[in-house]
Amino acid sequence: MTLAQLQMLVKYVTNQNGETTDVLVPLPVWQRLLASLAAEEAWQVDEAEPKANILADLQASIRQGRAGETFPISELWDEADG
Repeated sequence: MTLAQLQMLVKYVTNQNGETTDVLVPLPVWQRLLASLAAEEAWQVDEAEPKANILADLQASIRQGRAGETFPISELWDEADG
């Protein structure tokens, strides 16, 4: 969903002075937004994970790439979207 599409779906709430105070977001849009944020959090690096583990994961990924064990980017995005 583009930003322009999102802006068309939300409704703005104003106070008595005409100042915007809140935004009403349709439930399906809100649920998709929350899912996207959760997926993004899952991709964040765990600061407590030992550097040796991170390095081992990176080395394994490089070995897989060299062996031709690659995945279409669309599969990776599908997994990220949940």
